[in-house]
Amino acid sequence: MDSLTAARWQMTISLAFHMVYAAVGIGLPLLLVMVEGMYLRTGQEQYKKLAKKWSKVMGLLFAVGAVSGTALSLELGLLWPAYMEIMGAVVGHIFGLEGYAFFLEAIFIGIYLYAWDKISPLAHWLSGVVIATTGMLSGIFVLGVNAWMQQPVGFEMADKVVTVTDPIAIFKQPLWFYMAWHSTLACYLSVAFAVAGWYSYLALKGRNDAYVRSGLIAAMLLGGVCAFLQPMSGDLLAKFVFKTQPTKFAAMEGQFKTEKHAPLRIGGWPDEKTRETKYAIEIPGGLSFIATGDSTAEVPGLDRVPERDWPNIELTHLAFQIMVGSGTALMFVSVWFWIAWFRYRENVLSSRWLMRALIVCTPLGFIGLESGWMVTELGRQPWVIQGLMRTKDAVTPVAGVQGMFVAFTLLYGLLTVMVIALLWKLAQSSKDGEVAK
Repeated sequence: MDSLTAARWQMTISLAFHMVYAAVGIGLPLLLVMVEGMYLRTGQEQYKKLAKKWSKVMGLLFAVGAVSGTALSLELGLLWPAYMEIMGAVVGHIFGLEGYAFFLEAIFIGIYLYAWDKISPLAHWLSGVVIATTGMLSGIFVLGVNAWMQQPVGFEMADKVVTVTDPIAIFKQPLWFYMAWHSTLACYLSVAFAVAGWYSYLALKGRNDAYVRSGLIAAMLLGGVCAFLQPMSGDLLAKFVFKTQPTKFAAMEGQFKTEKHAPLRIGGWPDEKTRETKYAIEIPGGLSFIATGDSTAEVPGLDRVPERDWPNIELTHLAFQIMVGSGTALMFVSVWFWIAWFRYRENVLSSRWLMRALIVCTPLGFIGLESGWMVTELGRQPWVIQGLMRTKDAVTPVAGVQGMFVAFTLLYGLLTVMVIALLWKLAQSSKDGEVAK
């Protein structure tokens, strides 16, 4: 394995690992605010029990996310010095803002965990609001850096000297807003369906009390809203990618040939040798319509781009299909749940097929989140900074990358085992939350 391959694999594993904890850090605090707010409003004890249980999970996963985030910062500096030289000069201050939000989040998590019954209920709830806000802002700032990698703006470069012309240029671009909206919703969606899956599991095991019902309904309220907003945010983002990154768009859709009345493909497998996407269900004119609003419009294909500038088309198309498929499934299950809720109310937990469906959906949000990230990053290749620096030119020339890859992979493996063990221990105490029906 050469240094470039080892460095890319290390970033893949590191980001895939860290993304789960980042999503929990964004999504779970909002659920905490919801259930504690319901406790303040109704005085019903199960909401407070839920908030206390979830705050323990939040504290645990925040600590692991802090470790993996620190490791990521180290990896970026060691593995990609040429990239960091430019990125740090132009948008490094955005990482500084992310760090500021992170520290605020950490401070208020401490208050939230240890100040139950020591400050007023309203002040405690407001500390949760700060956690939810700063967690969301951390993600939005990081997406500012990622958006800049897709659309580098705000600087000039002459004789390898970078001159910053506008330090907040990326925040003025629609891409940053579209990415921030889409990714934040994905984090809420992932966490909500993971929580809903757990309480559906408890319902299938015979728990039909207020504690389980309240946890499931809170999760499905957040998940249902996000499931219906997500296609809108995805549509806006896809249209912008079509305008600014047509190669990525063509890879996402398996569009090899430039053509008018381009079909929308559902599924299928791109074949680079024959330059066609096989086995797909095609909707004539669908892709032209989604991209432009006109079913007869021309869609540029990969034939407009030299092959040396193609991303990995198979993986980009597959990841895009998985992302769309998982999001669609979550939307349909949300509809099913809320129809059942309005028909059966508290007895919704008795619908065993619905509970089974929610259990199946438990990982789908995270699968969609990871797939979406793969589309974003794979679709930009071979560039680490779009049109400016190729990934192969950014990797460190120093030897020993392979050893670092092994060491960090072992670290993430160890952290995974520890988290599973600790979450399992927390789960075993779930009966503590049981209250009267």
